[in-house]
Amino acid sequence: MKFKNIKEKSCAQFPKVLTPELVVGNVPTFKEPKIIHNWLLWLEKRSNENGRSTILIRPWGYKDYLPQELTPFPINVKSRLHGYGGASFSIAYAGDQLFLTWINDVDGCLWLQIWSGLTFDLTNKVHNHLEKDGNARCLSKAGEFHLADGLIDLTRERWIGVMEKSNKDYLVSFDLNQEFQEPKILYKPKDFIGYISINQTSQKLAWVEWNQPYMPWDSSYLKVGLINKQGDIAKKEILDIDFSEHKNINSVFQPTWLNSEEIIVVSDITGWWNLVKINIENYERNGVKFSIIFNVKSEFGLPQWVSGMSTLSITDGKILCLACEQATWKLFTLETNGIAKKIDLPFDQLSDLKIDKNKIVAIASNPYCEPGLIELDIQNSMYSYQSPRKIMFQENGIIEGKSFYFKGFNDQVTHSWYYSPLKFNNKFRPLLVKAHSGPTSMAGNGLDLETQFWTSRGWSVLNVNYGGSTGFGRNYRERLKNHWGEVDSFDCCAAVKCLINMDIVDKDLIAIIGSSAGGFTALSCLISSNLFSVAACKYPVVDLLDMYQKTHRFERGYLEYLIGSYDNNNQLYKDRSPINNFAKINSPVIFFQGLKDKVVSPKKTEKLFELIKSRNISAEMFLFDNEGHGFNNLSTKINVLSETERFFRQNLSF
Repeated sequence: MKFKNIKEKSCAQFPKVLTPELVVGNVPTFKEPKIIHNWLLWLEKRSNENGRSTILIRPWGYKDYLPQELTPFPINVKSRLHGYGGASFSIAYAGDQLFLTWINDVDGCLWLQIWSGLTFDLTNKVHNHLEKDGNARCLSKAGEFHLADGLIDLTRERWIGVMEKSNKDYLVSFDLNQEFQEPKILYKPKDFIGYISINQTSQKLAWVEWNQPYMPWDSSYLKVGLINKQGDIAKKEILDIDFSEHKNINSVFQPTWLNSEEIIVVSDITGWWNLVKINIENYERNGVKFSIIFNVKSEFGLPQWVSGMSTLSITDGKILCLACEQATWKLFTLETNGIAKKIDLPFDQLSDLKIDKNKIVAIASNPYCEPGLIELDIQNSMYSYQSPRKIMFQENGIIEGKSFYFKGFNDQVTHSWYYSPLKFNNKFRPLLVKAHSGPTSMAGNGLDLETQFWTSRGWSVLNVNYGGSTGFGRNYRERLKNHWGEVDSFDCCAAVKCLINMDIVDKDLIAIIGSSAGGFTALSCLISSNLFSVAACKYPVVDLLDMYQKTHRFERGYLEYLIGSYDNNNQLYKDRSPINNFAKINSPVIFFQGLKDKVVSPKKTEKLFELIKSRNISAEMFLFDNEGHGFNNLSTKINVLSETERFFRQNLSF
């Protein structure tokens, strides 16, 4: 199925040698798009407003219309559920009214605003905006808890979602007609809960649960609750969807109702995150039936670090899904009998899929387009793409990443993306290795101007999908089990050795960069090899013991997967920690650390920096007062990129 592009307007071109200011730019990040009626909503994160996120709306299919901001300053639409947030706003509509709820990070409360004007005449551009129906209502009292991952149940005039309080999750509700409420607890899971989904008759609720020490992508469970006339969920009316006949550990993701009795869910019972159809009709007599309806060696799921991710969307019996194969994504339509048709698009990095009738929206990118909004009309086979900035990226000024396979840990075939320099210099052939974070993330080949920043300056760039990365099946992901700091660093080093042996790069001009878990991998590479002449680390994990003792609840058990049982492997935690191996670091390192970081201790990063400097190794450190685990401020990002390049050139002497 081929789609035609709606003609783009011309944009300004960009220079071939990129500046840090252009790379970072005043560029918004689009997140969590949704379609309702004939409108498109999305969350926009703004670096020029210190990372504030706001909800925008415009008519679907009209990207040139000026969007209306529904949550103006100082509202910051953001959740902190499970430490990483996501799923911070919900929508529903009735007649001409839009119901919008959001979590405001300013007070942590759940808010509601009702708008009117969903039916409009596009020929009258003056009246294509919504009007408020009264003032916004604060539905929840402020308190020591986090809310998110919810939905609006208009049948019962309430919001249903997840509350995290006192190291415990709850399924809760709030009445849409009252202010400053205490949450009504509907259900108490054993540990974690997420991905709430209500069926078409509003009588059944599906969700995902997982328990420590597992992460949701390692072992999780699908449950269905039956809603009684009072709107409650009795414990005896909860169905545990059993995949036990498939003896593998099972991870489920994003249950979505096909109709009032059938659910489509992503499950890796085959070793790959594929689609499974579940029928609960007459379950008392026949039990729960399920069948795999899209069984391929592709991944339809993602590691659920944040709530609200979407690779699957259903409307009126139409199933749309995203599948990842060899680190690229494709969009499919799927019949319930398993017959799939690929939608042919010039984008191979896709996320946040939503559909409503014949309208589709997703976040899309490719080697020449930054992540932007793509809107598809199935009926007319047309699409349009909205870039986050008005710059045209010419193919002759962009280096496209090429898949580069090599033998990694235990001689296993491992994937990476290789970017050649835009301009070759026979005298200097530097290489920058990028270690992604997570460590379950996946390096894709969508346009990343930071990568192009380096290639425009004569660098090769290697982005390694080391063992543990998502997108290549469960076995690939489990290569890192008990071997964090070994498999990842070995794979990065093995990829570099391949390029050196191919005489593509200069063995004396190799740098490595990483943030968070990627910073841990970068430091592990410096400790285990002498391949890297310089490194840059943003808020890196440097002390595993400290992280185990202080990290937040969501990933408290994750280190037991990555390293081993804490009680039985205490010495291993010490041995793998960069801070205990500073004497093996012989290459210059530059550190960037936010002082509000609640995941990585700034004091530990500072201590490692001082220990390296004490050995007369060139080291620098930049601390940022208003940054946490991940940088949001425009000036910070520009500063980090500028100082990294200066430090690399200074210590590589070219």
